[in-house]
Amino acid sequence: MSLLHTDAVDDLLSTLASVESEDDPVLADMEAHADREEFPTVGREVGQVLRLCARLTGATSVFEFGSGFGYSAYWVAPVVGPDGEIVLTEVDADELDQAREYFERGGYASRARFEQGDAVSLVEASDGPFDLVLLDHENHRYVEGFEAVRGTVPVGGAVVADNVLHSSGDPGFDPADLDRALSGGSTGENAELAGIADYYRHVRAADGFETTVLPVGEGLFVSVRTD
Repeated sequence: MSLLHTDAVDDLLSTLASVESEDDPVLADMEAHADREEFPTVGREVGQVLRLCARLTGATSVFEFGSGFGYSAYWVAPVVGPDGEIVLTEVDADELDQAREYFERGGYASRARFEQGDAVSLVEASDGPFDLVLLDHENHRYVEGFEAVRGTVPVGGAVVADNVLHSSGDPGFDPADLDRALSGGSTGENAELAGIADYYRHVRAADGFETTVLPVGEGLFVSVRTD
């Protein structure tokens, strides 16, 4: 269950999101793979929200910081259309190969570009524009990632950051920790928490962007380009 809402809301979100997963055997296989390998993914609820963000922005060009084996990007793939493109980035070559295989099985390989290496360096070498940007790499580098990509996001486009309200890492953090940090409390040696607090302050102050919080999964910040 998510820490961010009640059991009943959790059940409703799972029920609504399960339809998309059950209708796509490749997506279901990706979830089974994540369970077997204990590989963290955004989960169905966040996947569905990412797909919604792609629809609302009319995304035909997407860039993802940290793609793993392609689970998040796969949720977005049906929306960009046959002429669209998703850029998946990952430092681990094996995971990127797995992502390519899943996209090929799903029939979406032609609308994906698989780039191995540091996502910030890769996006700085890309021309854009990117209608939708997904931040899911190292939390302490979210500000760096946002600054690298913000100029490529058109008006009406969005930057979505994952894992912003809760982290199960070591030492991890929860919403109360973030609330204290944003209220002036110390983050101690928790680099994840410090990175998210810095990111929240940064995007809230960013000219031309409007940011809101979505309490699904481990939390999303959605920053829409307004001008």
